[in-house]
Amino acid sequence: MKICYFDAFSGISGDMTVGALLDAGADWNALESALRSLDLDASFRVEKTRRKGIAASKFTVESSDQTKHRHLPHIEKIIVAGDLSAKAKSNALAVFRLLGEAEAKSHNVPIEKVHFHEVGAVDSICDIAGACAALDLLGIEAVYSSRVNVGSGTVNTEHGVLPVPAPATAELLKDKPVYSAGPDTELTTPTGAALLATLATSFGSLPPLRVISQGFGAGDKDFPSQANVLRVLVGERTNASESTTVQVIEANIDDSSPQILGYAMERLFDAGALDVSFTPIFMKKNRPGTLIRVVAAPEMVEQLANIVFAETTTLGVRFYQAERRVLARAIAEVATSFGTVRVKYSQQGSFAPEYEDCRTLAAQNNVPLRTVIAAAEEAFRARHNS
Repeated sequence: MKICYFDAFSGISGDMTVGALLDAGADWNALESALRSLDLDASFRVEKTRRKGIAASKFTVESSDQTKHRHLPHIEKIIVAGDLSAKAKSNALAVFRLLGEAEAKSHNVPIEKVHFHEVGAVDSICDIAGACAALDLLGIEAVYSSRVNVGSGTVNTEHGVLPVPAPATAELLKDKPVYSAGPDTELTTPTGAALLATLATSFGSLPPLRVISQGFGAGDKDFPSQANVLRVLVGERTNASESTTVQVIEANIDDSSPQILGYAMERLFDAGALDVSFTPIFMKKNRPGTLIRVVAAPEMVEQLANIVFAETTTLGVRFYQAERRVLARAIAEVATSFGTVRVKYSQQGSFAPEYEDCRTLAAQNNVPLRTVIAAAEEAFRARHNS
């Protein structure tokens, strides 16, 4: 799988995204042709520049069109009429739809009546369509992102002076990991936030990959304290025993029955938790309690945390990020005198018969579970030593 990782250490905007993807190898002629097909009477250029000594690509849209207020249906018609791939169109439409929902919530109006101000201008339309087209030109199948630096201070908008992050930006990045560092200015724009919120599978550390290329997209300003660039890393996802980012959800509970906790564990596993464990602990006033720990993929955190709240008596949970190292595994089927058993194994030599298979066969044959497990282990060794 070919993936793209956005390193938003200095924020993200639409033009920075297009510049970074071009810098990473997206075909400029093909992208320019796609953008011209939007028929927005605009011209485009990409130039090499520097930000704090880092060579980067600066993407610029120039247009005499002064229209800044467009409704979502108008923008959707422009994108649909353009000569973009089906995937690029679908992604661009999804980005604008999510952006419209954020604006509608921020201003308490129906999405159909949202006036897209800055993001309805020609340059913003081309930035979003261009970013989606560039990802498709690079053959990207999945997008990941770092934590997002949103900046601080205030920003001048069509609605007047607003705090950073702007309301729409904050709404788009809800439940995403953000922080503020560097100059007192807006670093992440609503356009950049919408691209990440729509396209990124998860936010956090760099996933395991074989790097093919990297690119830097330059922002408009050149800060004295940090390089105002967005970096992207393009690579192929690896299946090696490398670390992957997971989220851990924890809660201390001293007033739930074993039946309630057992049911909560079942629901968490059914919902997709990677692991769930209970640890006996002593809490305040020497009360015996239980530490529930849930290991989850980053995109599953909210759903699993809601289950913890719904199925236990806890009033609060803790979240933290961890690295999970997993060996590449495969499944083999072995024949025993009791029936067929699946065996999970790694290239390093470790293996384990599937418990459910052994349990079912033990019950069917009226033999001890350990007898079936031993038979499966013996069959697997014989098969792989032959």
